[in-house]
Parts: sequence; structure tokens; C-alpha cells
Amino acid sequence: MVHTERAGLMEDLKHVSDDDWKMDSLCSGWTVHDVAAHLVDCALTTSGNFAVTMMRAGFDFNRQNARGVAANRGTTPAETLTRLSEVVHRSSGPPRILAPLASRLVEEIAHGEDIRRPLGITRNYPSDAVAKAIRYQVRTGVKFGGAKELVNSVQLVSDNSDLEIGDGPAITGPALELLMLVSGRSPRQGSLSGPGMEDIEVPGNDKAF
Repeated sequence: MVHTERAGLMEDLKHVSDDDWKMDSLCSGWTVHDVAAHLVDCALTTSGNFAVTMMRAGFDFNRQNARGVAANRGTTPAETLTRLSEVVHRSSGPPRILAPLASRLVEEIAHGEDIRRPLGITRNYPSDAVAKAIRYQVRTGVKFGGAKELVNSVQLVSDNSDLEIGDGPAITGPALELLMLVSGRSPRQGSLSGPGMEDIEVPGNDKAF
């Protein structure tokens, strides 16, 4: 699933102008180009280099991410796109105890939307991939980029799949918008509804990971 999402984003970015790569993404302070470089950095992460880069960054995730973007951002969009193509099928990652495989799926879909939405690009994501990403996020604490505390008293109900998670007042809408909600992003205006919306604080767009 992760490899499929990487390949899909790479294909979409092939048709984006160099000027569009300079556009602000949904990640605060990051351009489209920066987010693409971040995804290259994520794909290159191994258990060994994760520990080293975290120590060098003083165990500050934001600093680690910024350094990763700087290291993997090509001098041109074409260079970064080539780097992205070279990591599509990589299967390495940080220690599974810290970042299970499903966390990579969240990265690819949520960051894919961080890039696509400002560019006006839409993708029909596989429903099972979106569901798996949501289920991971609602099991993961906010401190680690999830939404366990945010949605522990509501029910998430997808109106375009059979996904239903949790108990309490319902929040209903497309599965992708539910994923954006539980990934620290603002869903599309008016895409989610239900009494559960009154019980949570809708996050603003940020890097989240």
C-alpha cells in the first residue's frame, strides 16, 4: 500500500510545473517541494539512522524533520522527483516499536493530500488503505501525531465506505476527510457533520509528523 501511494504521488508530480513546486503546502512553513523532500527522507529512514539523526537533533522531531528536508531536497524539482522515484519500493523504516508500518501509510496519504490539495489534484485512494491509516491514528496518542485523545468519546462514520470506529456522538463524512481530521489537518469545509463535531476541536493544518 505504501509503495502504491509513493508511485501515485510521483506520477502526479510529473505533471506539476516548477512554479507549482514553490506553492505553500498544507504543512505550515513547508512548500510542495519541501513535503516531497520530507517523503524522500522518510523512505530513507532506517532503525540505525533514525537513532543517530534524533540524537543529533536533540530529540526534537521538528528539527530532525527540517534537517531531513534540507538533506533530501534537490536543487530542482526534477532532481527531487528523481530521488522520490528511487525510493518508491524501499521497505526500510524506523524501529517498528516507535513507528509501525501503518504509520508510513498515514505519512503517504496525509502528506500526499498536503501536496495535492493546494495544487488542485485529486486522488481516489484505495478504501482499505484509508481505513488502515485511520485505525492506526485513533490508536496513537496526539503526542505521536495520532488522535487517540481527540476522538476517544466520539464515533467516526464514513459515508462512502463501511468504516465505523468508536462510540459516542457521530462524526460522519468521507473516509479521507476523517483521516485528515485524525492526522492533525482541517478537513474540507463542510465535509464532516454530526453531533460529534461539537465534542472535538478541529485541528489546524500543520506538519503533524
